[in-house]
Amino acid sequence: MSRPILFLSDFGLDDEYVGVCHAVIARLAPGARVIDLTHGVPPQDVMAGAVALASAVPYSPADAVYLAVVDPGVGTERRGIAVEAGEAILVAPDNGVVALALMALGGARWAVELDPARVSPWPVSSTFHARDVFAPTAAMLSAGAGLGDLGEGLEVGELSELMVGDPVVEPGRISTTVIGIDRFGNLRLGAGARDLREAGLQAAKVLELEGRGRRVTLRRVTTFGDLDRGEPGALIDSAGWVAVVCNRASAADLVGLRRGDRVVLALGGTE
Repeated sequence: MSRPILFLSDFGLDDEYVGVCHAVIARLAPGARVIDLTHGVPPQDVMAGAVALASAVPYSPADAVYLAVVDPGVGTERRGIAVEAGEAILVAPDNGVVALALMALGGARWAVELDPARVSPWPVSSTFHARDVFAPTAAMLSAGAGLGDLGEGLEVGELSELMVGDPVVEPGRISTTVIGIDRFGNLRLGAGARDLREAGLQAAKVLELEGRGRRVTLRRVTTFGDLDRGEPGALIDSAGWVAVVCNRASAADLVGLRRGDRVVLALGGTE
């Protein structure tokens, strides 16, 4: 039985790139099932790709091969890697795009640096390693290859890490960043329920968000419908992150924030 391949990229769907990677996998591992997680990661946004990939881990087949290609360093000296974590294997450029997924899987057990001569059945382009290195590697792993077939071993401590949100937690406040904005305009902050607890904000009914010189009051809710139409609020989203949301409107437009903006979340006034 072939291992399923979970595929994430920033390629979009306007060009042929995703389809070509599918074609490569179909050619090298005809029995492989490919699950497209998303190809809508913002271009070259490694952090957004890492967050999306990690969000899928609890719901994915235990033996999945994760193929994650958000690769602004393609063609440079950055490494291509395959990493074993639990029963899963992750294939990606070594730029942090799989760092959160590795944490969600319990940590890396073994890693190799991909050797293009071992994995690519054709000459390797300097600009499309997804086609020439990563997709063939995922296909080989799906079909039963071992990590030792792909390249030389790496110390797992050498793998690139990723600081998501870089939260600074203090009594009564959290300083972090906007790590993502979805198509509905919901803002995901680089903080979770544990950060709220450590800041003493877990039980707060009202929070205040400050960013770009603006302050917005957010009512704590559990779902969008708990807010009045057009009212901003804060909740823990389906992946465990603090999110700034708005009922039937774009919170991003309302609060005037963008991905990467630094924000402070603090105790707000009482209702």
